[in-house]
Amino acid sequence: MGQIMRIRMSVSGVVAPLLGAALFAVFLLTVSPFTLVANGETMDITDDRGGILFLYQRRWEQLAAQKVNVRIAGPCLSACTIILGYIPRKDICATPKASLGFHAGTFPFVTDQLWKIYPQDIRAWITAHGGLTFQVIWMQAPEIYRFIRKC
Repeated sequence: MGQIMRIRMSVSGVVAPLLGAALFAVFLLTVSPFTLVANGETMDITDDRGGILFLYQRRWEQLAAQKVNVRIAGPCLSACTIILGYIPRKDICATPKASLGFHAGTFPFVTDQLWKIYPQDIRAWITAHGGLTFQVIWMQAPEIYRFIRKC
């Protein structure tokens, strides 16, 4: 599968005034480590705590266009989980340490966006486990292998 790149991204701890947050978002959109992944390469997700939804939407769209392979090898929480709506499942695998953490967005419109992005089978799983609330719902091995192939 090509070269492996390890990427850890977390913007969840950023506290800034609205203008500062907007500038930070523009910075992340233009200087993203995700843009360094070439076609056919494998990207590892090892500790991604999520962040700003539209930044993840853009990143996953870019990576899907590059036809990358993704190995989930640790926590993928919050906005990270929308990868399931952008990268084809055939291009994603999960290790025994992989976990997906789902929860409601900070605002109702964010939760609506999350829900629209998730594939139907993931929405059904979330619903069966209580729905999107502010309590994180974790999908881990072996259950994760019902949705994502094992690496």
